[in-house]
Amino acid sequence: MDSIIPTYRSPDFSILSLRDAPTARTEPVLRDGVVPRNFHGTSNHPEYVHLGGGNWLLAPESRMDAVLRLKGETLEAVEARRVKQGDRVVVGRTENGEEGIYVHTTGFDLPVEIAAEKFSFRTRGTRETPFSRSYDDLYRVLRHDRDHGYIAWVLGPAVAFDKDSRNAMQGLIEQGYCQALLAGNALATHDLEAALFGTGLGQDIYSQQLKTLGHYNHLDIINQVRQHGSIARTIAELQLNNGIMYACEKQKIPYVLAGSIRDDGPLPGVIADAYRAQDAMRVHARKATTVIALATQLHTIAFGNMTPSYRILDNGVVRPVFFYIVDMSEFSADKLANRGSAQAVAILTNVQDFMMNLWHNLKS
Repeated sequence: MDSIIPTYRSPDFSILSLRDAPTARTEPVLRDGVVPRNFHGTSNHPEYVHLGGGNWLLAPESRMDAVLRLKGETLEAVEARRVKQGDRVVVGRTENGEEGIYVHTTGFDLPVEIAAEKFSFRTRGTRETPFSRSYDDLYRVLRHDRDHGYIAWVLGPAVAFDKDSRNAMQGLIEQGYCQALLAGNALATHDLEAALFGTGLGQDIYSQQLKTLGHYNHLDIINQVRQHGSIARTIAELQLNNGIMYACEKQKIPYVLAGSIRDDGPLPGVIADAYRAQDAMRVHARKATTVIALATQLHTIAFGNMTPSYRILDNGVVRPVFFYIVDMSEFSADKLANRGSAQAVAILTNVQDFMMNLWHNLKS
C-alpha cells in the first residue's frame, strides 16, 4: 500500500489472554428497536468478536454507539433503532477478550522513535502547534485518495463567505478531490446567494462591503430555489456558473443537506427529518477514507460519530480513515475527541487560509 497509508497490525491472538478467550455471547432481540440489556456498544476502533476455535471476526464499518448484530459469520455494526425481533446481538461490556470481544486501539500506531520521557513540553495540539507536517501529510493523502479512496467534506457556511475559499472548493471538486459533500441548509443557501448576488449574508464575498438591502439576499435565493423546485433546476434555469453547489451538480457529486430547527426556508432538498438525514449521511460515512470537516461543530461531531476509524478494502487490507477537523477554536477539536473521534487531526486556522493552502498545493 502507498507509504502515506500506515500498515495495519492485527492483534496477536496467540497471547494467553486472547488465546483462551471464551466465545462471544449473543442474545435475541425481543422487540424491534430494543436491544438486550447487556448489549455491547461499539467504538469507532477495530472491534473483533470471537466465534470460537480461535476464529476472531473483525466488524466492518464500526461506529460510535452502535451494536453488533451477528448472523452466522456475518458481523454488522448497526444503530440500535434498526434491530429487528429475532436478531442476535453481541452482549458483553468488557473489551480485552474477557467476554470474547476485543477492541483494538493500536493497529495503526507507528513505532516509537524516541523513548517517552516522564515530562516533555507541547504534548497536546493547540493554536501554537506547527501544522506544516499535518498539511504535507494531508496533501499526500488527498492525492492518494482522489484515485484510490473516497473523500468526504463536511462544510460550514464560512467556506462560501469568502471569494477565494469558495473558488478553491469549487476547484477541488472539479479536480476530483471530493466524492461526497455533507452540509446544512446554510452552506447551500449562502453559496447560491454568492452565485446569484455575489454576497454572503448581504456582504460582498470579496470586499466584505455591505450591500443595500443585502440582508434579503439569502431569503430571496431560498425563495427562488423553492420556486424553481430544486437546486439543480435553479442552477440551470438561472444560468448560475460558479460555486460549490454548481460544481457538485456539474461533476455529479452527491451531497446531503441536513436541516436544523433554526433554518430559514429551507431549500428544497434539505432533509428536515434528523434520522433520515443521519441515514443519508451514514451512506457516505461507510465509504469515506478521508474526511475533512470545516468550521461546523455539530455536523463534524455527527459525522465523526458515524464514521469508522478504519476501512476494510475489497482485497481485505485494513486501512485508516483519515479525519481532519479545521476550525479557529480548540474547543471544536476537543469536543470531537471527547465524543469518541480521538483519531481526528486538528488544524487550527480559519477556513479561508486552509482552503487556499490546499488549492495552491493541489491544483493542476
